[in-house]
Amino acid sequence: MPRQTRPARVRRTVLAVPGSSDRFIAKARDLRVDALFLDLEDAVAPAVKEESRRRIVGALTSGEGFAAPTVTVRVNDWSSPWTFRDVTEVVLGAGAHIDCLVLPKVTSAAQVVALDLLLGQVEQEAGLPVGGIGLEVQIEDAVGLVHVNAIAGASDRLESLVFGPGDFMASLGMGGLNVGAQPAGYPADAFHHVLVSILVAARAHGLQAIDGPFVAIRDVAGFEASAALSAALGYDGKWVLHPAQVEAGNAAYAPRVEDYERARRIMDAYAEATSLSGGARGAIVVDDEMVDEAGVKLAAAILARGQAAGMGAGRES
Repeated sequence: MPRQTRPARVRRTVLAVPGSSDRFIAKARDLRVDALFLDLEDAVAPAVKEESRRRIVGALTSGEGFAAPTVTVRVNDWSSPWTFRDVTEVVLGAGAHIDCLVLPKVTSAAQVVALDLLLGQVEQEAGLPVGGIGLEVQIEDAVGLVHVNAIAGASDRLESLVFGPGDFMASLGMGGLNVGAQPAGYPADAFHHVLVSILVAARAHGLQAIDGPFVAIRDVAGFEASAALSAALGYDGKWVLHPAQVEAGNAAYAPRVEDYERARRIMDAYAEATSLSGGARGAIVVDDEMVDEAGVKLAAAILARGQAAGMGAGRES
C-alpha cells in the first residue's frame, strides 16, 4: 500500500525550544527558522515535566503564534514514565496548533506504531482529524540504527528521521564531549555511516532526513562544517540550538545560486531535447558536461530544494 501523502514542509533549520522556559518560548516566536519544537524531553528537568506540558499548551493557544511555519512538540521516549501524559495533555489541550510530535530514542518500529495508535485515539477525543498530526522520530543509539529501515516504514504519519548525535556517541562509547563535533583522534568522518544509513532509510520511505544539533553554540564555523557534511550527503536540514546558528543553517541546506541556475538550465535543455521537435534525444551537453536522465533527476532535486528555500520566486519554472 503506498504511503499516505503528508504535507510538504521545509526543515532547513529546526529550533529546539525548552518547554520549561517562558523566556525561550517568547524569544522563539519571531525567529525565522523553518520549524521548531517545544521540548518536553532532555531540555526539561524531571521535576518540571508536568508544569511544562501546561506551559506548552498555553504557549500554543495564546494566540501569539510563531514565525516558524512548522511547530512541533517533542515528547518523552517510551522508556520514561511521561510519554502517555505528554501526548494526551498536549494534544487534547492544543492539538489544533501542532503539526507533528517528535519521538526521541526510538529503537523499534513497535514504538512508532504505539504512538500512532495512541495519537489517533487522542485526536478522535479532541475532535481533530485522525492522522492529521505527523510524526518525527529520532535515531539515537546502536539499536535504533540497526532497525532504522523498519522504523522508517512503521507509520504513514512519519515525516522525518532525525539523527541524535549525543546519545548516539554515548551508545557507541565514542570519544569526545562536544555533541555533534568530530571526536579527536579519528581522521575521517565518524558520523558518516550513521548519517548515510538514516538517509537511505528515509529516502526509501519518502521521508526527510534531519541532522542533529551541534552544541557549541558560539562556534559558528564548527556548526557550518558539521552542516556542510550532512548537506552534501543530501540531508534536508539540521537542528539549531541558538539564533547564531540559524542563518548558517538556512544557507547550508539551500543549494548554491550557481547550482540552482545550472539545474534550471539542465531541466529546460533536457525538456527541449527529449521532445519530438527537439529531436527526441536522451543525452545532451549542458555547460560542457554530458547530461542524461540520471543527471536530470539530480537537477530536479536541486530545483526542488531551492524552490522550497524561496529561490526563483516570481520566476516561472
